[in-house]
Amino acid sequence: MLDVYRPKDKAGVLPVIVSVHGGGWVYGDKERYQYYCMDLACRGFAVVNFTYRLAPEYKFPASLEDTNRVFAWVLDHAEEYGFDRTRIFGVGDSAGAHNLGLYAAVCTNPEYAAKYPFQPPERFVPTAVALNCGVYRAPVSEDEKDQSNLLMADLLPERGTKDEYEKISLVNYVTSQYPPVFLMTAAGDFLREQAPLLVEKLMEFEIPFVYRYYGSADRPLGHVFHCNIRLQEASRCNDEECDFFRSYC
Repeated sequence: MLDVYRPKDKAGVLPVIVSVHGGGWVYGDKERYQYYCMDLACRGFAVVNFTYRLAPEYKFPASLEDTNRVFAWVLDHAEEYGFDRTRIFGVGDSAGAHNLGLYAAVCTNPEYAAKYPFQPPERFVPTAVALNCGVYRAPVSEDEKDQSNLLMADLLPERGTKDEYEKISLVNYVTSQYPPVFLMTAAGDFLREQAPLLVEKLMEFEIPFVYRYYGSADRPLGHVFHCNIRLQEASRCNDEECDFFRSYC
């Protein structure tokens, strides 16, 4: 299930953003993201907003398979919807950032791609991605009742083995072919310690990236604050991400 948004005042071929929603891998859908995606479209992009299969009913990599299907759909329907096949971007937040980050690794790391039962479109790599308040190394706790462990048990087929944790940790699979990244977190983001882990890998492989840390002790800003388009800081973040994408157009 997906929706496409285009700015009313823009005809012809447009760069496209695929939005991968968050929700802890177990909830969320495109309806929750429609206004955020419309707001992105107002910045001059075609935006694809979709719902992927959720855990625990559908275990990993179902969400990754669905993400692949949507990018393939964009390529297959470019003429019909006015998508620029050479400028296909992705945004994701929280679990969606995890999903999108792994998908970019599948597209750029053949050894990693071989771990999955699906294949990305031939020679396709997202032009650039924006990863917001995401998970880039599997959250593991020694406390079996910790919320992150419970989420991993819902997500993963074997409920969180060492091999599964390794497989879903993006930091293990970044290569020099990884696409440019806009990476952000916030002072009040409970996942804020994840972003520096990815920064280290992007620097190691000399991947072009922008890292932003929004908010302060006085105004911390919360997890995925950028989706609240009424916030001034959300507008700033979304402007900066779209400006980053335009630099690759």
